[in-house]
Amino acid sequence: MPANHTEVLLNLVPHIVNSDQPIEQRSFTGKELILKVKSLYHNYVKNNLFMKMILLFALITTVTIVTFSYFMFNVMSESIVRNELENQKKAIDSVNSYMARKFESVESIMLDVYRNEALSLHLTYFLQNPFEDYINYQLDQYASSINIDMPKGLDYFENKVENDADIENLLLYSSERQFLYAYKQGHVTKLISTNAAHSYIPDAMAMEGSKVTLPNAWVRTAIGQQDPKLFAIRVPITDKNTLKNLGQLLVYFNSERIQKALESYKEQLKGYILVLGPTGEVLFDSSDNFYGKRYPYIDKIDSLNDTVMLEQESYVKMFTQTEAGYTVVGVAPKAEVAAAYQGLKHTITLISIICIIMVLLVPTLVVINFAKRTNKIIRFMRKVENGDLSARIQDEKEDELGQISRSFNDMLGELTKHIDRVYKAEIKQKHTELAALQARVNPHFLYNTLEVIRMRAVSQGAKDVGEMIYSLSVLFKSFVQPKGENTLKDELETSRLYLELFRIRYKDKLSYEIHCDQSLASKNIMRMALQPIIENYVVHGLEARRPDNQVKINVRQIEDRIQIQVEDNGRGIAPGRLASIRESMDMLEESGDSFGLRSVHERLKLLYGTEYGVEINSTPGVGTIVTIEFPVLEEAQHV
Repeated sequence: MPANHTEVLLNLVPHIVNSDQPIEQRSFTGKELILKVKSLYHNYVKNNLFMKMILLFALITTVTIVTFSYFMFNVMSESIVRNELENQKKAIDSVNSYMARKFESVESIMLDVYRNEALSLHLTYFLQNPFEDYINYQLDQYASSINIDMPKGLDYFENKVENDADIENLLLYSSERQFLYAYKQGHVTKLISTNAAHSYIPDAMAMEGSKVTLPNAWVRTAIGQQDPKLFAIRVPITDKNTLKNLGQLLVYFNSERIQKALESYKEQLKGYILVLGPTGEVLFDSSDNFYGKRYPYIDKIDSLNDTVMLEQESYVKMFTQTEAGYTVVGVAPKAEVAAAYQGLKHTITLISIICIIMVLLVPTLVVINFAKRTNKIIRFMRKVENGDLSARIQDEKEDELGQISRSFNDMLGELTKHIDRVYKAEIKQKHTELAALQARVNPHFLYNTLEVIRMRAVSQGAKDVGEMIYSLSVLFKSFVQPKGENTLKDELETSRLYLELFRIRYKDKLSYEIHCDQSLASKNIMRMALQPIIENYVVHGLEARRPDNQVKINVRQIEDRIQIQVEDNGRGIAPGRLASIRESMDMLEESGDSFGLRSVHERLKLLYGTEYGVEINSTPGVGTIVTIEFPVLEEAQHV
């Protein structure tokens, strides 16, 4: 058939398929961008009913899910805030219970004294007389008493200190004699004179009327107690017969022991808990920030307001113990409470986004599927337009696009058959003539010619040239000589000859090592498995200026497979380039990019299975490791 006839056939294809040219890629600014947006709107939205339905569905779905999520978040966050404030209230109640027990325990000390006649007399005499007189009085009482259960002086108070580890000090103050008798944990007692002429303690004792306060600074100094984390409970001592005030009982408690009342709320409690005295002095602070000073926001807190602006806007709960005179305050910054439902916010947001995506994904995937199938048909039509009559569209579906695909394939089949009938005989004839011409070239003529050149080079003293020609001759024989099977030994020898050529070429700037167990030498391997890998290193990885270029070939058996690693210290491969090579190795279409590696990779998969192939790892500036694996086979495998 004439050549112009073929051109006419091929020119028919563009008329059969839709050959619209792709839209030119360009950037738009200003008015051009506005016109481009309008054009896209007219083409894909305004005149596309299906796209309008998808967009309307997306809008309704998104608004519904967002609205529902918003209301759900509000309800759940309010519930979390209520729970947090309830935990704070329980913590306040727990602290108040602890303080009430301590207050009642101090009052019970004096009630027990009043109930015990002997102890009451001892305490009265002790507070109204000099200490030496009291000692004599105590001895007289012991000598005249036959009651073995009679209390030994004021040991009763010492026992109270020992039995309650929360007590730091217990003080007996005599207003008439103006002295302090101090008990301390560890059985230490101390008598301290507080004469008004030398001390402010009598005045301070007379002025203070609250029952629960901070320890007086003058009393602290007198007894050597400077721990700031203390609170004092004060009870007056009176003569039960005359009701005359004899002095005061002071008990100093360790404020940090109040933390025990908060143990069960430690994990979920937000903010901090305070115990304040009558004038706002800090008796206890769970945050450890306000000890030793008056609470700076005492004037802002109010039991009528749930939220107050302190150091930051906070929820405030408080309870006042009127009898004892202290106030328990719970402060929970709104930011900390909000953090409790921050995770809920993220969770609801994430779930909402997932729901929106899932609801929109299904119709979107349907549209994308149709678009892909349509683009696939157009792509194959353009292949045919460029002369690839072997292109076929694989679409098994029975819808309209499937029918178009099958009609297109049938058309190409008829067109191909027509071209084959006309040109196939002529092409076969040309191939036959070319094969006959190639057969006339006797390989032995090439071997003999190479041998003559090698001997000539050796006779002229060019031994390195002779070695290169010898290696090339043997290498050429291994390539063209037909062979029933190929062993690891043969493949490694071919690789050695190839490397030897380049070792001589680069004047010993290249060295190589080949390690293989003798037991593996007879194992079968496909031909030309290593030469393309070594060639790839020589072309792309070897650095001619370096004196230490090196290639290592290691062969080992791992269970039922043989692994060969070709390791070099060349330039290495950049990560982007390495990813491109790996991707090209799995491409079905032929490509000049890494053709040798891809050839080895494809042949390994075809011969031994898809679980085998070539693996490449590389570090720029360090080198490259190419690994191939194949099964242990005894029988010959042909490529």
